[in-house]
Amino acid sequence: MKLTKKSHACIRLEKDGRTLVIDPGAFSEQDAAVGADAILVTHEHPDHFDEGRLRAGLEGNPGAEIWTLASVAEKLSAAFPGRVHTVGHGDTFTAAGFDVQVHGRLHAVIHPDIPRITNVGYLIDDGTVFHPGDALTVPDQRVQTLMLPVMAPWNKIAEVIDYVREVEPRRAYDVHDALLTDLARPIYDNQIGALGGTQHLRLAPGASAEL
Repeated sequence: MKLTKKSHACIRLEKDGRTLVIDPGAFSEQDAAVGADAILVTHEHPDHFDEGRLRAGLEGNPGAEIWTLASVAEKLSAAFPGRVHTVGHGDTFTAAGFDVQVHGRLHAVIHPDIPRITNVGYLIDDGTVFHPGDALTVPDQRVQTLMLPVMAPWNKIAEVIDYVREVEPRRAYDVHDALLTDLARPIYDNQIGALGGTQHLRLAPGASAEL
């Protein structure tokens, strides 16, 4: 499987000539969803869900489909009948040849005064990749590659480190990093790498790795 990092929380996975894209949001490239055979969206916040980018992906490939939670699906299902699927915690499905399990229910707490919304994470191909969206969800099985949300209004580095320790992946790649400046990146790299207990890696947008 080939993993390509896009900007912020978006990733592309390629296997057997097919492409799966997760969270092509407003901080990601304009064409982040173009060329996808399947698209997964973790929640409705605009840095993860951008209707224009999703429409570009669906219109560019008439066979492309989306799997997401209800709050996102209801915005797209009328325009693309039969191509938008609603999922929730515990669901399993196959998208573009990738086996997917859905984990998690709620977005992490931003502030007690802000109501929590629904958020789901996606476990791909029996733990090869896990993308938690905006939550520190721990799947109930082993994870080889964790997409690690390193910097957000709802987390701090101690929580990020403890999350890596709890999941115990073979490796962790940074996502949710568009707000992280280049000055701060070495601090995060050093602390997560030293304290997380696993291989901590970072890809620049557009760079790829083989899993």
